[in-house]
Amino acid sequence: MMLPFPEYAPDIADYNGAFTRTATNVVPRGDGYGPFKGHAVYSSALPAACRGFFYARRTDGAVAVFAGTSTRLYLMSNTDFSWSDVSKGGAAYTALSSTAQWQFAQFGNLVIAVQANVPPQVFDLSSASAFADLGGSPPQAGGVAVVGRFLVLFNLLSNPYRVQWSGLNATTTWTPGANSADFQDLPDGGAVRGVAGGEFGHIFQDSTIRRMIYVPGSPVIFQIERVAEDKGLLAPYALIRAGERVFFPSAQGFHVITGGGAPVAIGKEKFDRTFLAEYDTGSPQLLIGAADPAETRVYWAYKSLSGATGLFDKLLAYDYALNRATTINMAGEYLSSLARPGVTLESLDSVSGSLDALSFSLDDVSVAALARLSAVNPTHRLGFFSAENLEATIETAEQSDGHRVRVKGFRPVTDAATCYGAISARETAQATTSYSAEQPVDARGLCPANVSTRLARGRIRIPAATAWTYAAGVEPEFATEGRR
Repeated sequence: MMLPFPEYAPDIADYNGAFTRTATNVVPRGDGYGPFKGHAVYSSALPAACRGFFYARRTDGAVAVFAGTSTRLYLMSNTDFSWSDVSKGGAAYTALSSTAQWQFAQFGNLVIAVQANVPPQVFDLSSASAFADLGGSPPQAGGVAVVGRFLVLFNLLSNPYRVQWSGLNATTTWTPGANSADFQDLPDGGAVRGVAGGEFGHIFQDSTIRRMIYVPGSPVIFQIERVAEDKGLLAPYALIRAGERVFFPSAQGFHVITGGGAPVAIGKEKFDRTFLAEYDTGSPQLLIGAADPAETRVYWAYKSLSGATGLFDKLLAYDYALNRATTINMAGEYLSSLARPGVTLESLDSVSGSLDALSFSLDDVSVAALARLSAVNPTHRLGFFSAENLEATIETAEQSDGHRVRVKGFRPVTDAATCYGAISARETAQATTSYSAEQPVDARGLCPANVSTRLARGRIRIPAATAWTYAAGVEPEFATEGRR
């Protein structure tokens, strides 16, 4: 008999209603879980904490990487990965509010950067050496998206209940009525927290979700219709668009919208309660969503109640193809997808004179054109998740057949050469769980134990830097004990 690891993590509702964390520092797979790699730094350190980063593609396919701090904007060098100040006029901007981040969007050859305390900034990838104010007197905004061929601004400093869009294919046209430029004030649902772009847009407010559909030739420009009521966006940077799917957390838990459909819950009785219980609501700027373009996974970084100030310390990873989730212990300042800028194997001499001194893998260079999940770590350095595997901990669901059993150990179903096992034991569902001492896998492939209990679960731990690809469950060895 094999006890598989639970289908859902980090929460699993056992037969007795007890919830337990079941997987940490792993990613869901069809055969169980796989390892999650540590953060490998790639760039030089920013001068201060990262408050948003973004990559854009130039017309020749080269990548330009931008990042913001509280008061400045930076561009990464594609040769030595240092940062140059590209703030308007080389001067500091008015500082971000404590719960805000820079937001970016690419519109053709232009990169737009916004935060509510300054006018929208624009960088022309074909000619600019620094950001400048976006023309046409657009409103100051905390968020930006591209919907069809319109640039959309929201979280406006002057009116948080309004969305405003540029002229058609005209990012410097903001006069209402000119070339389809206009705005819409939303009468209910609260402030606008996010807009998911694409061929049509989704507007997320405090407690309402609306869809905006371009209607060519119509005087209203966009048809705006309600999609859901009493559901909204929990935090402004938690919105994720992955292909035709839009993922978001609300006060009721995590949801997905596919195409033109209604929101569908994805976390109920799986991971909603664990997340909502440990999420620090005082740090909404650190609840950051990102899609992994190389996988069918989305990630939410967040600060837990026990996390350090100014940093997220947890990732929630959800695989929407498998409908499974898990958590990862990882600290950082910002999370997003990123394509590695124009480094090639031939140009590595400009980075380091020694292959041994490189801080990243040569495999990362070979796939530099592909976007992947990335983060800025607590030392303000940008990097990918390509370092050695993190330590992994995975548990089975709690088991009982109604009788006392003696568990003699279990065989982990994994290709990890090194792993450790422990057995939890308790007499009743109300009792506190205790674990046996960890034991390594022996020559028989068994993690030995000698535990007499009514309720038991198995836990395996795979040390950091261990090479492995899957962990699917455990095969327990036990015997029913008689009554006295």
